[in-house]
Amino acid sequence: MAYAMNETAKIDVMEIFEYLHMHPEISWKEKHTTAYIKRLCEEYGLRTRTFDDCTGVVAEIGSGFPIVAVRSDMDALWQEVDGTFRANHSCGHDAHMTMVIGVMQHMAQLERDGRLPHGTIRFIFQPAEEKGTGALKMMEKGVLDGVKFLFGVHLRPKQETEDGRAASAILHGASQTIEGIIVGNDAHAAKPHLGTNAIEVASMLVHELAYIHIDPMIPYSVKMTKLQAGGSSSNIIPGQAAFSLDVRAQTNEVMTALIKHVKTAIESVSDFYKVPIEIRINHGVVAAKLNREAEQIMAAAIADVLGSQNLISRL
Repeated sequence: MAYAMNETAKIDVMEIFEYLHMHPEISWKEKHTTAYIKRLCEEYGLRTRTFDDCTGVVAEIGSGFPIVAVRSDMDALWQEVDGTFRANHSCGHDAHMTMVIGVMQHMAQLERDGRLPHGTIRFIFQPAEEKGTGALKMMEKGVLDGVKFLFGVHLRPKQETEDGRAASAILHGASQTIEGIIVGNDAHAAKPHLGTNAIEVASMLVHELAYIHIDPMIPYSVKMTKLQAGGSSSNIIPGQAAFSLDVRAQTNEVMTALIKHVKTAIESVSDFYKVPIEIRINHGVVAAKLNREAEQIMAAAIADVLGSQNLISRL
């Protein structure tokens, strides 16, 4: 079924959003989402590409240069919802996919009407944004080869952007996940001196992280987001614990400094308690660097569609 840009198509877009919202899949597990988007791309008449070893969809319309890419993420988060842990589109990737599909619908209609601009529009549905590895995988697949401009979309909370308003650029900061294991020995609660309480070690680490200070004019944060220790016996002091740290900074330079401070804090706590703390720094996301020409193009488009009064400064 092909979609035309009329009232029926607008309803279809909302149906697509509702479907994607009700069928979330976590990073690297977006198999059903990939199949669903691939089917839509083919129904709209786009040249479509998927991959044997990973999820994700790339589709094109038009021909020649320039090549302009439009990108959406696909994955949901894993979190507790109404008392149950499950995949959930709480970060808006269902809306991102829907908006990009809406653009795809519109471009397909322009092509049918013979009004498609010269050049190629490449739609990239990227997996595993939440893991920080999906973009790297797509780059390995060559999805940015020949691309002159790459445009993405991201919802913002109402505290930043009111409904009906848009920014020409969102300057996302860098993010990094650090996973760690406190490697101590269990002890009986009656003999705490024979072991090291990993929960106390983790508590000290939280305290040390709170005292990291970098340039206050540049936003940054580091916080413990996971701590797992102990078992079913309440009279056993856990010697081991697993934790995760979420590290964020507005610039790549501050992220480098922040990681250094975090490592120093972990080493300090490890030395104080005389217990090893093993860490693994996972793939992160670098801070965005703005392309002025692309921002100007987007600002003009927002002003044309929404009116200049609805164009807000970049976030």
